[in-house]
Amino acid sequence: MFTGIIETLGRVVAIEKDQSNVHFTVESTITHELKIDQSVAHNGCCLTVVKIEGDTYVVTAIQETLDKTNLGEWEVGAKVNLERCMLLGARLDGHMVQGHVDTTATCISVEDLDGSWKYTFRYDFDQPTVAKGSITVNGVSLTVVDSEKGLFSVCIIPYTHEHTNFHTFQPGTKVNLEFDIIGKYVARLMEMQKA
Repeated sequence: MFTGIIETLGRVVAIEKDQSNVHFTVESTITHELKIDQSVAHNGCCLTVVKIEGDTYVVTAIQETLDKTNLGEWEVGAKVNLERCMLLGARLDGHMVQGHVDTTATCISVEDLDGSWKYTFRYDFDQPTVAKGSITVNGVSLTVVDSEKGLFSVCIIPYTHEHTNFHTFQPGTKVNLEFDIIGKYVARLMEMQKA
C-alpha cells in the first residue's frame, strides 16, 4: 500500500528489453535505502526492485504492466515519481493507494492560475470521478476539482509542481490513473446489484 505522497523524483538511466519484459534502471536519492524485493511505486505503478548498484536500481515491467500504464513510453532521461510503501502505524497523509494502475489518461490542458496550476485529463475507462474525491495521477494523491464523464481536473500547488513530474506535463502527456479504492468497490457492488 502507498499514500500517493511522492518522496522524490527518479531518473531513468537505462532501458533493456528482455523478451516481452522491459528492465528499467532508475537513479534516485533513495536508492541507498532500498533493498532487493522491495516494492516501489513508479508513477503510481508498483514495481519490485530486482537489482541495486551504487545510486541506481533495476525494476522489471511485464507486458501486462506495459499495456496498462505509461511505462512503455518512458525514455532514458525520463523523470519518474517515486514512493516507497507506507509504514504500518505511520500517518496516512494522502489516501490509500494500491499501486495498481487502472488506466491511462491524456492531459488535455494546463492552466497557469498565477500561483497554482490546473490540469485537465481525459480518459476512456468505465469509472467515474467525484468532485472533491481522491484520484491518483502518476502516483500523486490529488483532489478532483471538476468531474465529468471521462474527464476531470486537479489543481497543483507550487511544491507539488516542483517536486513531482507534473512540471513536465503538457497537452498530450500520457499519465497513469488509479481511482479511489472505496469508489471502485462501491461501483462494483452497484453493478452487481443491477445484474
